[in-house]
Amino acid sequence: MGCGLNGGASAMTATQRSERRGHPAGECPNCEQSRLEVFYQQDAIPVNSCILFDSSAQAREYPKGDMRLGICPTCGFVSNTVFDPRLTEYSGRYEETQGFSATFNAFHEDLARRLIERYSLHGKDILEIGCGKGEFLSLLCALGGNRGTGFDPGFDDAREQSAPEKDLHFVKDFFSARTGGCSADFVVCKMTLEHIARPKAFLSMIREAVVWKPGAVVFFQVPEATRILSTCALEDIYYEHCSYFSPGSLRYLFESTGFEVLSEHIEYDGQYLTIEAGLADAVPESARAPKDLETLRVYADGFMDRARDKRVQWLTRVREGDPGKIVLWGSGSKAVAFLSLLDREILVEYVVDINPHRQGSFMAGTGQRIVAPEYLQEYRPDIVTLMNPVYRAEVGRKLSEMGLEPELIDL
Repeated sequence: MGCGLNGGASAMTATQRSERRGHPAGECPNCEQSRLEVFYQQDAIPVNSCILFDSSAQAREYPKGDMRLGICPTCGFVSNTVFDPRLTEYSGRYEETQGFSATFNAFHEDLARRLIERYSLHGKDILEIGCGKGEFLSLLCALGGNRGTGFDPGFDDAREQSAPEKDLHFVKDFFSARTGGCSADFVVCKMTLEHIARPKAFLSMIREAVVWKPGAVVFFQVPEATRILSTCALEDIYYEHCSYFSPGSLRYLFESTGFEVLSEHIEYDGQYLTIEAGLADAVPESARAPKDLETLRVYADGFMDRARDKRVQWLTRVREGDPGKIVLWGSGSKAVAFLSLLDREILVEYVVDINPHRQGSFMAGTGQRIVAPEYLQEYRPDIVTLMNPVYRAEVGRKLSEMGLEPELIDL
């Protein structure tokens, strides 16, 4: 894959400077046509959920920011109107991988195989923007015999497991106009767009920066916002996720930046929204109003009141009677969001994670120690609160293997 790189990782591009400004005066950064209408607020939440901390004090003292979620009356896009990108950090301290879960790995491999079959990805050039630790790009290349280049400032060279002869390269930097010249048959961007404060500017930059091969396709994956709003999934609202997309607002974004949407899917127990698109011949003068706009606005109305009710429900589940010792299973963003709402009212000493790179670290904002599952054999918890119900069967088996029978509850 040809990919010209100019300048080092420390150079700030025009796109990155634009990102640091966030979006001006509440203007929708998805359609750039309307002002966002705020419907939910939360103060002093950790500005990063996946940074590794060496001590409880360091974790508790990490910066906090405010949340003011607003919805666009034109396209249905939801965003934190007071998001400050200067507070976020994507570096070697960022540990986000889900690749130690058998459940997640099965989903990942199935997704890779489906995309390879659907778009005949054999011997092709694949570009991944926001590749994390590189697991998905490695799968696409290994299963399809493809060539890959991945960009991510948090990539860890020591974790890369591809065979030396594989044509697979990683760049520890943000993808930007400065890195233009990458040619691609297939562009992947998974769980990254929700971190971008100005998605239209970002997608337009990608449209211009990539050297597109004939018939090229893009694949994006983001959290699905309709579920978050309809179920009041507070565990899925956190600072780094400044942008929230429904199927309608995501389609609006792609169509308004010169892409032709090929398909959309909702995956992983309703948690992930994916979109596949090719290049359109021309950018339309105006995109159509999303079909789900009014539904989203209904969900936004009264969200603040429903959030208060949800918090009470959570407290009731973990405080009813004499709950005994409680641990959380899963130390990622959902746990950080959960603890930031309830920490002063529930006693949680430990959070469990199967990722060995997170074990021994401490939870952002609240400072609980992250431990391996085996520690529970000594601690003997009464309740294990599962941060993501999609892992219930996997966690239940692990507890049983360790001879433990705590009450296993979902959020």
